[in-house]
Amino acid sequence: MSVNGARGEVGLRIGGVERRLCLTLGALAEIETAFGCTELSELNVRIRTWCARDLVTVVGALLRGGGEAEIADGIEAADLAPGAAAKAVAEAFRLGLLG
Repeated sequence: MSVNGARGEVGLRIGGVERRLCLTLGALAEIETAFGCTELSELNVRIRTWCARDLVTVVGALLRGGGEAEIADGIEAADLAPGAAAKAVAEAFRLGLLG
């Protein structure tokens, strides 16, 4: 699987398989809804206090944005390194919002 950084895609190894994350408008809306945010500034504040469950929620939304819906629905039980997940999420946001 290859990712296209120009499209804002980021790779993340889950269960030994490289998966694609992407911050799409739909993924961003899903994250806002999950956290009860009504505007981006609220999401910015919420990001600073994430817990592990929040990270799982965001990874799931970004997986769906990257076309990986089949793995997104079972992400809670997946073999996923927290540090790698956090790094991939940060890069997906960087590419998606600044790219």
